[in-house]
Amino acid sequence: MNTDKSKITIAIDGYSSSGKSTMAKHLASEIGYRYIDSGAMYRAVTLFAMRHNMIDSNGAIDTEALIKALPAIRIDFRPTDGGQITLLNDEDVEKEIRSLAVSSHVSEIAAIPSVRHALVAMQQAFGREGGIVMDGRDIGTTVFPNAELKIFVNASAETRAQRRLAEMLEKGANVSFEEVLANVVHRDHIDETREESPLRKADDALLLDNSTMSPEEQNSLLMEMFRNALNRQA
Repeated sequence: MNTDKSKITIAIDGYSSSGKSTMAKHLASEIGYRYIDSGAMYRAVTLFAMRHNMIDSNGAIDTEALIKALPAIRIDFRPTDGGQITLLNDEDVEKEIRSLAVSSHVSEIAAIPSVRHALVAMQQAFGREGGIVMDGRDIGTTVFPNAELKIFVNASAETRAQRRLAEMLEKGANVSFEEVLANVVHRDHIDETREESPLRKADDALLLDNSTMSPEEQNSLLMEMFRNALNRQA
């Protein structure tokens, strides 16, 4: 998987708002690995498309224009005291990409094969040397099928919507639980049924249902999974 056998690649997949990004960030910080939020990359492409009028008022995407623009889209991450921010062509877009407007279109953008191919190539470049924790929808199945540790995260749609709502209200968004739940269910359907790299649990992934877990219980279990994976490599 990588040239440095002391550092493994960790792929965390799961449904939207299942908490996979939070747990991936925490684990990466604890073990000194780099964290990559693949979902933020798809959100950044979605924001780019919105800004360049590639999504009309009915939600239709100008796929041809977006595909032509892909070579001009650069995505990176910059560490901060509180974690990291997402950069779109060197601009901090972390707050914008978390909006409900972006959430409403990101699954459709992510279903475009050319978009997935371009971002998978970027993600594989990020993880070439190992020592990385990456979360998303197809990390263990498509991006890093040979990852030494794969985890699939799930929770009920209602639980995930409640978590997402709390996060958005904290950031000042004016949304209802019903709106967020509808978005979660809609995204689940698109993620599961898209033709290109649909969301599914890899055969060798460990299942983690955190519906009733505290953050402490979740983090403890993740660390145990990590240590077990390291022991298997020894």
